Amino acid sequence: MTASLSKQRISNEVLSRAWIGDAVLSLWARLRILKEDGQLDGEKCIRMTSNQFLSTIKEPSELEAEIGKLYQHSGLDAAFALIERSVLPAFERQEKNRRKRNPVKPGTG
Repeated sequence: MTASLSKQRISNEVLSRAWIGDAVLSLWARLRILKEDGQLDGEKCIRMTSNQFLSTIKEPSELEAEIGKLYQHSGLDAAFALIERSVLPAFERQEKNRRKRNPVKPGTG
């Protein structure tokens, strides 16, 4: 196999893992929102899973590929544990800062 074919195979493998990891991350986010908030919140889900947010942690496709690889090799619980260790703390910091910038006024929610 030539070097370019090898790179292409690796690239396709990473992209496939990232695609799966993206789905696992979205599932985690939706389950977490329902558990913590007791309601649907699409905007919060977008904030949790957007490439803009993920890039504050690491390159989004790399992070999603890590999640996807772990899911494929060790299952959903292991992938969720990685997300809780790597994504959740950063998201909680982001949300705290967002609330400071945009406080909820009494009587408005």
